Parts: sequence; C-alpha cells; structure tokens
Amino acid sequence: MRAVLHVFFLFSILVSCTNEEQPVRAKGGRYYGGSFSFISPERVTNLFPLATNDVHSQRVNAQVFETLLRINGKSMKTEPGLAESYSFDARKNEYTFNLRKDVLFHEDDCFDHVSRELTAEDVKFTLEMACSGLEINKMGAVFSGRIKGADEFYKKTRTRLNPRGVTGIRAIDKYTLAIRLEKPFIGFEQLLTMSTLGVFSQKAYEFYAKNIVMHPIGTGPFRLNKLDNDGLVLLKNTEYWRKDNFGNRLPFIDQIYMRYNPNKKDELRAFHNKEIDFVLQIPVDEIDHVLGTLKEAKSGKNVRHRLFSQSSLSLEYIAFSCRKGIFSDPRIRLALHQGIDRKKLIDEWLKGEGWPAIGGAIPEIGSFKRTLEEKKDLTNLSAARELLNQAGYPNGIGFPEQKMYVNAYKGSSVHRMCQGIVDQWQKNLGITVKIVLCTLDERNNAIATGKASIWRSGWVADYPDPENFLTLFYGRSEKGSTKTGYFNQRYNTALDNALSETDPTKRNSLLKFCDQLIIAEAPVSPILTNDFLVMVNSRIRNFETNPMELIDFSTIFIREPQN
Repeated sequence: MRAVLHVFFLFSILVSCTNEEQPVRAKGGRYYGGSFSFISPERVTNLFPLATNDVHSQRVNAQVFETLLRINGKSMKTEPGLAESYSFDARKNEYTFNLRKDVLFHEDDCFDHVSRELTAEDVKFTLEMACSGLEINKMGAVFSGRIKGADEFYKKTRTRLNPRGVTGIRAIDKYTLAIRLEKPFIGFEQLLTMSTLGVFSQKAYEFYAKNIVMHPIGTGPFRLNKLDNDGLVLLKNTEYWRKDNFGNRLPFIDQIYMRYNPNKKDELRAFHNKEIDFVLQIPVDEIDHVLGTLKEAKSGKNVRHRLFSQSSLSLEYIAFSCRKGIFSDPRIRLALHQGIDRKKLIDEWLKGEGWPAIGGAIPEIGSFKRTLEEKKDLTNLSAARELLNQAGYPNGIGFPEQKMYVNAYKGSSVHRMCQGIVDQWQKNLGITVKIVLCTLDERNNAIATGKASIWRSGWVADYPDPENFLTLFYGRSEKGSTKTGYFNQRYNTALDNALSETDPTKRNSLLKFCDQLIIAEAPVSPILTNDFLVMVNSRIRNFETNPMELIDFSTIFIREPQN
C-alpha cells in the first residue's frame, strides 16, 4: 500500500478545523457548513467528462458538471437540468431546448473577467465535442447514427475540430438550442442525462487545450480546488443556481475531501475512527468488523451509522479480446463462458454476495424483463468441454496459460470472484489462467496495447435503459472500435432498429435479440449483478442513493447526532 500518512495528517487537520465552526441553520431543518470525506479505491486523475468512463471519476464529475437533462434519483424519470424546458416535433426528429438564464460557470482564470454565463454555444460545443473523433473524446460512438451529421463530423475531426460543426446541432439564440436527429430515437432524452455529457465551457477548453483534463470548469454545485495522485478537494460553488424544496440554495456542505486508498480494510478502519463519512460497496464479511468490539459499542466509541442497500443497475463480467489471439475463436470464448457455475461461485467464494447473471448478458431494466422460460442457467459444462475439444484442446490439453488482468486489491470481493472463476476453469475445463492484480489505468493500458487478452470488467448504467449496456458491443467497423474488438453487423442493425422503434414490445424483442447474440458469441461472459451497499455516518443527513450508484452531494447536510 502506498504511503498516504502525510495527506491524511493534512486531511485530519482540515476536517477538525471545519468541525469547530458552528453550522448555519437553513429552512426545513437543514444546516449549512461542514466537510464530507470519503475514500476511492481507484485514483481519479482526469475530470474532463468526455474523457472518463469509470464510475469513480463520474461520481466526482457529477458534482462539478451538469447535463441538459437529469435523472431523478427517486423516480428514475428524466427531468429538466440545465435545460429549463424542451419540446420536440410530432415525429421526435427535432428537439428544442430552452436553457436556464441563471447558470454561471465556476470562477477561473480562463474567463479573464468576461461573463461566465452558460449559453447555447457552450452546450453546442460540448455536444459537438462528443461527436468528434478526437483522442480525448471517449464518447465518439454515443451519437453515431443519431444526431444528423454526427458520423461525418467524427470522420473529419480525428486530429482537430471542424469549425463548421455538426449540421444537426444549432444554437438558435443565446438560450435556445435545437438538435436534429437522423431518425427518431426513443432513448434520446435519457441519453442526454449521462454524466459524461456534462456541459463545459468552450472558452475554458480553448484556454487549457489538452490540459483541460486537470481544469474541470463546469456549472455544478462544487468546483475543483485540488487534484493530485493522493486525492482531491472540491469546494462549494457559492453561485450555484439550484434550490431545494424549502427554497434553500444548494449545496449545504462547504467541502468534499476524497483520498485514494485501494485497501478496503483501511477504508473500514477509517470509517470506524470517524475519519471518513461513508463507505461504498461493503464486503458482507466485513460489516460486523467495522462496528468494533462489544465493549466499544457499550461505551459509545463505535461510529453511529446507517446502511443503505439498493439493487444496482450494474454487471460484473469477464471480457475477451475478439480481434486476435486465442480468444478470436468464438468456440473458446463460449467454452469459458459456459464453464462457470455462477451460483456456486457466489455461494463458495463470495459468501452469498451478489446475484448470478441468468438468461442473458445484461440486467433487467424497466420494461425489459425475461420470462421464466428465458431465465436459463448460463452454465453448461458438457457443452463447454465439447467446444474446447472442437477447438483442438480436449480436456484443456495444450491450452496455453493465460493472464487475466483484474483491477482490484488482494483479498477484495472482486479478487475472490476472479479466483473462483479461474479455479472453476481449472477444475471444469483443465485450463490455467493466472490473475494479474492491477489498477484500472494499468488494466486499460494492457487492453489498449493488446497485452491483455482476457480481463475482468464491470459496467454501471449511465441511464436506466438496456440500450446503455448493449452499446458496449456496438462496433463502428470490422476493425473493432469496442474494447473487446467485437463486431457483428446483425447486432448493429438490430440495435439501430431498436433505438428508433417506438412500440415497446417490438423494441424489447430487438433488444433481446442483441442480448442473446452476445450470449451466443461471448465477447464477454456476464457473471453477476450486485446490490449497491453504502454505510454512512449518521451525522450525514438527507443522503440518498440510486441504482446507477451516483450520489448527489449537493442535497446532503451535516447535523451531529444528539447523545
């Protein structure tokens, strides 16, 4: 574990000083002031929305940047965000967004005393960047085939932006934006809620250029104060526009401190010592430990806390490189996929934590449900052995040893899950796979350079629609633009048709076709879904979670529990 003592010492001083200040009472029993602290198992080194695609960065980005529309964490419905209102034509081919007139960007040197008001030109620039082929943009496929002119713009912007912009995105006036679609897209409104589409300032991007990843300038409730390898500090945006139901201007807390530590036991110990305010994804076998001893509990030394548990729109899976190497053979991918007993894995290696993937490649979301007949066990050991035999490796003989890249720390639930998987592959199929523990950046680099042929991954929904999972396997070309390199034109066509289909029954049928194609060709092997389990210090009030594992820090406030 890397040394973080000097950071923690400073962190403790800051928190202690903040706690000495008296909270300011607001309407509705809320309070202003105080600091909120937590630990991330992965480093957050990039805070440019279009360049981040991991939940740890997005959780921070959601505090700094805002989107045109947003998902209500309680109802999971789409509601206005930076756009105060919007409308569309009869066929839902063109949308018109009316922006709020009270939204300001964070204070920054890049504005040089010029007005920092959000305008339609900033939103236009953000969405055009999302359509671009620039290396910094990891969302290049999100509007492909959706916004008129997006594909052409992508091709012409591999090295620099095209000043002519995207034909389907127009700033009508200072506060009005129009977006023209290639064809109706039933999920377009939900798509615009993705945190990776957080609106940024065109002036800030032009000022910082490639260094924009370290200078996030948004309109959100918090602004960046410090970002380094040890963690980050966010400060309250005193000019934030939103108010709560009581008319209180948000946010309530003054600062957010996040430090990096990959060791879950250290995180739990810090929570027990009241050094941090919440813990994400608590291993079931560690919950009792964090409460301390019975003696400590009786003397009131253990931290008062609350547990939040909610079904998560997430998926843990094993991914394969389909482009080259041994896993370019779909029979081998399918053999490894069918050679995992997920229920046994959860029972024996994860102590019952998690829900086995059943029937398909993606979780059930909204109206996307599977019938009892469709909820089939994905395990088929006899078929897996026969597939290996057909591929030239009977009983695993001659199968070259593989390295599986796993971004987790030793002994974590993810590590145990992967240990159980490779153990089953050895026992069920006679093949050997070694686990390489690494960071998220190290794993992604191994994938990008072709060093990794198999790796552990996961996905948490950006918005509540199965299409969000299925686009992971949508490739622009046969060269493969997805991480796995998977490409299937039948899949692409069916998904395209599903996105424009307005009849729910027909749409779900197309989505299920895509879902089953992934199961049949196995670019990934879905393993399990998790519950989103969070433990929060009871001094943190108005804390809420949602199935997408994002947290709105702007509405929480601090009130020390009464003895």
